[in-house]
Amino acid sequence: MIWQRIACIVIGYVFGLFQTAFIIGKMHNIDIREYGSGNSGTTNAMRTLGKKYGFITYFGDALKAVFAVILTYFLFRNQCEGRMMVMALYTGLGTILGHNFPFYMNFNGGKGIAATSGVLLSLALFDWKFVVMAALTFFVALAITKYVSFSSLCMMTGFLIEMIVWGQLDMVRQLNAAEKMEAYILVGIMTVLSFIRHRENIKRLANGTERRIGEKKEA
Repeated sequence: MIWQRIACIVIGYVFGLFQTAFIIGKMHNIDIREYGSGNSGTTNAMRTLGKKYGFITYFGDALKAVFAVILTYFLFRNQCEGRMMVMALYTGLGTILGHNFPFYMNFNGGKGIAATSGVLLSLALFDWKFVVMAALTFFVALAITKYVSFSSLCMMTGFLIEMIVWGQLDMVRQLNAAEKMEAYILVGIMTVLSFIRHRENIKRLANGTERRIGEKKEA
Protein backbone atom coordinates (compact mmCIF):
# COMPACT_ATOMS: atom_id res chain seq x y z
CA MET A 1 0.00 0.00 0.00
CA ILE A 2 1.16 3.50 -0.81
CA TRP A 3 0.68 4.79 2.75
CA GLN A 4 3.10 2.17 4.07
CA ARG A 5 5.75 3.26 1.61
CA ILE A 6 5.22 6.91 2.52
CA ALA A 7 5.38 6.00 6.22
CA CYS A 8 8.71 4.23 5.66
CA ILE A 9 10.16 7.29 3.91
CA VAL A 10 8.94 9.59 6.70
CA ILE A 11 10.34 7.34 9.43
CA GLY A 12 13.65 7.16 7.60
CA TYR A 13 13.76 10.94 7.13
CA VAL A 14 13.21 11.52 10.86
CA PHE A 15 16.08 9.17 11.72
CA GLY A 16 18.22 10.81 9.05
CA LEU A 17 17.86 14.16 10.82
CA PHE A 18 20.29 12.94 13.49
CA GLN A 19 23.39 14.69 12.15
CA THR A 20 26.28 13.11 14.05
CA ALA A 21 29.06 15.40 12.80
CA PHE A 22 26.97 18.53 13.28
CA ILE A 23 26.11 17.51 16.86
CA ILE A 24 29.72 16.62 17.69
CA GLY A 25 30.84 19.93 16.19
CA LYS A 26 28.39 21.86 18.35
CA MET A 27 29.77 20.03 21.39
CA HIS A 28 33.13 21.54 20.41
CA ASN A 29 31.55 24.95 19.78
CA ILE A 30 31.98 24.83 16.01
CA ASP A 31 29.71 24.41 13.00
CA ILE A 32 31.33 21.58 11.05
CA ARG A 33 29.95 23.09 7.84
CA GLU A 34 32.24 26.10 8.25
CA TYR A 35 35.38 23.95 8.15
CA GLY A 36 37.14 21.80 5.58
CA SER A 37 34.83 20.79 2.75
CA GLY A 38 31.81 22.35 4.45
CA ASN A 39 30.16 18.94 4.61
CA SER A 40 28.67 17.39 7.76
CA GLY A 41 29.82 13.87 6.99
CA THR A 42 32.42 11.36 8.07
CA THR A 43 35.38 12.48 5.96
CA ASN A 44 35.10 16.15 6.91
CA ALA A 45 34.58 15.24 10.57
CA MET A 46 37.74 13.12 10.47
CA ARG A 47 39.79 15.87 8.85
CA THR A 48 38.38 18.63 11.05
CA LEU A 49 37.94 16.93 14.42
CA GLY A 50 40.27 13.94 14.18
CA LYS A 51 40.01 10.20 13.51
CA LYS A 52 38.21 9.45 16.77
CA TYR A 53 35.30 11.73 15.97
CA GLY A 54 35.39 10.71 12.34
CA PHE A 55 34.74 7.09 13.33
CA ILE A 56 32.02 8.16 15.78
CA THR A 57 30.41 10.15 12.98
CA TYR A 58 30.50 7.19 10.63
CA PHE A 59 28.94 4.76 13.08
CA GLY A 60 26.34 7.29 14.18
CA ASP A 61 25.28 8.00 10.60
CA ALA A 62 25.32 4.33 9.57
CA LEU A 63 23.47 3.04 12.62
CA LYS A 64 20.63 5.53 12.28
CA ALA A 65 19.76 3.84 8.97
CA VAL A 66 19.96 0.41 10.60
CA PHE A 67 17.70 1.49 13.47
CA ALA A 68 15.21 3.06 11.05
CA VAL A 69 14.96 -0.19 9.07
CA ILE A 70 14.62 -2.26 12.23
CA LEU A 71 11.78 -0.02 13.42
CA THR A 72 9.89 -0.32 10.14
CA TYR A 73 10.51 -4.07 10.16
CA PHE A 74 8.74 -4.46 13.49
CA LEU A 75 5.99 -2.02 12.51
CA PHE A 76 5.14 -3.58 9.15
CA ARG A 77 6.44 -7.15 9.13
CA ASN A 78 2.96 -8.63 9.67
CA GLN A 79 1.30 -6.39 7.09
CA CYS A 80 4.09 -6.56 4.51
CA GLU A 81 5.30 -10.11 4.88
CA GLY A 82 7.38 -10.98 1.85
CA ARG A 83 7.71 -7.30 0.87
CA MET A 84 9.94 -6.08 3.66
CA MET A 85 13.05 -5.70 1.55
CA VAL A 86 11.32 -3.06 -0.57
CA MET A 87 10.01 -1.41 2.61
CA ALA A 88 13.57 -1.37 3.92
CA LEU A 89 14.73 0.37 0.74
CA TYR A 90 12.01 3.01 1.12
CA THR A 91 13.12 3.53 4.72
CA GLY A 92 16.74 3.70 3.61
CA LEU A 93 15.96 6.30 0.96
CA GLY A 94 14.13 8.37 3.59
CA THR A 95 17.15 8.16 5.90
CA ILE A 96 19.49 9.31 3.14
CA LEU A 97 17.17 12.22 2.31
CA GLY A 98 17.04 13.21 5.97
CA HIS A 99 20.82 13.00 6.21
CA ASN A 100 21.50 14.91 3.00
CA PHE A 101 18.72 17.48 3.32
CA PRO A 102 17.88 18.15 6.99
CA PHE A 103 15.29 20.92 7.16
CA TYR A 104 16.77 22.50 10.31
CA MET A 105 20.17 22.90 8.60
CA ASN A 106 18.74 24.68 5.56
CA PHE A 107 18.75 21.31 3.75
CA ASN A 108 22.55 21.22 3.78
CA GLY A 109 23.65 17.97 5.37
CA GLY A 110 26.05 15.20 4.43
CA LYS A 111 26.65 13.23 1.25
CA GLY A 112 24.80 10.11 2.35
CA ILE A 113 27.49 7.44 2.00
CA ALA A 114 27.67 6.47 5.68
CA ALA A 115 23.87 6.42 5.82
CA THR A 116 23.78 4.29 2.66
CA SER A 117 26.27 1.85 4.15
CA GLY A 118 23.85 1.51 7.05
CA VAL A 119 21.07 0.76 4.57
CA LEU A 120 23.27 -1.89 2.98
CA LEU A 121 24.07 -3.35 6.38
CA SER A 122 20.37 -3.56 7.22
CA LEU A 123 19.79 -5.55 4.01
CA ALA A 124 21.63 -8.40 5.71
CA LEU A 125 18.22 -9.11 7.26
CA PHE A 126 17.13 -10.19 3.79
CA ASP A 127 20.18 -10.93 1.62
CA TRP A 128 23.78 -10.88 2.86
CA LYS A 129 25.28 -10.70 -0.66
CA PHE A 130 24.74 -6.94 -0.85
CA VAL A 131 26.69 -6.30 2.36
CA VAL A 132 29.66 -8.44 1.34
CA MET A 133 29.89 -7.00 -2.17
CA ALA A 134 29.56 -3.40 -0.94
CA ALA A 135 32.40 -3.89 1.54
CA LEU A 136 34.60 -5.59 -1.05
CA THR A 137 33.96 -2.93 -3.67
CA PHE A 138 34.65 -0.03 -1.32
CA PHE A 139 37.79 -1.37 0.33
CA VAL A 140 39.36 -2.75 -2.84
CA ALA A 141 38.81 0.59 -4.60
CA LEU A 142 40.18 2.44 -1.56
CA ALA A 143 43.25 0.20 -1.35
CA ILE A 144 44.02 0.83 -5.02
CA THR A 145 43.24 4.55 -5.32
CA LYS A 146 43.27 5.93 -1.75
CA TYR A 147 40.31 8.12 -2.74
CA VAL A 148 37.36 7.87 -0.33
CA SER A 149 35.04 9.69 -2.73
CA PHE A 150 35.88 7.47 -5.70
CA SER A 151 35.56 4.33 -3.59
CA SER A 152 32.17 5.50 -2.29
CA LEU A 153 30.89 6.08 -5.82
CA CYS A 154 32.22 2.67 -6.88
CA MET A 155 30.27 1.11 -4.01
CA MET A 156 27.07 2.89 -5.02
CA THR A 157 27.45 1.99 -8.69
CA GLY A 158 28.12 -1.61 -7.71
CA PHE A 159 25.03 -1.62 -5.50
CA LEU A 160 22.82 -0.55 -8.40
CA ILE A 161 24.37 -3.04 -10.84
CA GLU A 162 24.09 -5.89 -8.34
CA MET A 163 20.46 -5.09 -7.55
CA ILE A 164 19.52 -5.13 -11.23
CA VAL A 165 21.61 -8.15 -12.27
CA TRP A 166 20.74 -10.31 -9.28
CA GLY A 167 17.13 -9.21 -9.50
CA GLN A 168 16.87 -10.19 -13.16
CA LEU A 169 18.54 -13.52 -12.42
CA ASP A 170 16.06 -14.14 -9.57
CA MET A 171 18.92 -14.27 -7.08
CA VAL A 172 17.19 -11.95 -4.59
CA ARG A 173 14.65 -14.11 -2.83
CA GLN A 174 12.94 -11.21 -1.06
CA LEU A 175 11.93 -9.56 -4.34
CA ASN A 176 8.99 -10.79 -6.38
CA ALA A 177 8.42 -9.82 -10.00
CA ALA A 178 6.18 -6.86 -9.13
CA GLU A 179 8.71 -5.36 -6.70
CA LYS A 180 11.87 -5.66 -8.76
CA MET A 181 11.31 -2.41 -10.66
CA GLU A 182 10.57 -0.60 -7.39
CA ALA A 183 13.84 -1.84 -5.95
CA TYR A 184 15.78 -0.84 -9.08
CA ILE A 185 14.29 2.66 -8.99
CA LEU A 186 14.93 3.15 -5.27
CA VAL A 187 18.57 2.06 -5.50
CA GLY A 188 18.90 4.12 -8.68
CA ILE A 189 17.72 7.23 -6.83
CA MET A 190 20.20 6.53 -4.02
CA THR A 191 23.00 6.18 -6.56
CA VAL A 192 22.08 9.37 -8.43
CA LEU A 193 21.91 11.27 -5.13
CA SER A 194 25.41 10.06 -4.23
CA PHE A 195 26.79 11.34 -7.53
CA ILE A 196 25.00 14.68 -7.17
CA ARG A 197 26.31 15.17 -3.64
CA HIS A 198 29.83 14.25 -4.80
CA ARG A 199 29.84 16.51 -7.84
CA GLU A 200 32.64 18.70 -6.44
CA ASN A 201 34.68 15.59 -5.61
CA ILE A 202 34.15 14.35 -9.16
CA LYS A 203 35.50 17.66 -10.52
CA ARG A 204 38.56 17.38 -8.28
CA LEU A 205 39.09 13.76 -9.30
CA ALA A 206 38.96 14.81 -12.93
CA ASN A 207 41.57 17.55 -12.51
CA GLY A 208 43.76 15.61 -10.07
CA THR A 209 43.26 17.80 -7.00
CA GLU A 210 41.16 15.43 -4.89
CA ARG A 211 42.87 14.58 -1.59
CA ARG A 212 43.75 10.97 -0.93
CA ILE A 213 43.10 9.36 2.45
CA GLY A 214 45.78 10.41 4.92
CA GLU A 215 47.01 13.19 2.65
CA LYS A 216 47.63 16.49 4.38
CA LYS A 217 46.09 19.65 2.99
CA GLU A 218 48.67 21.90 1.40
CA ALA A 219 49.33 25.17 3.19
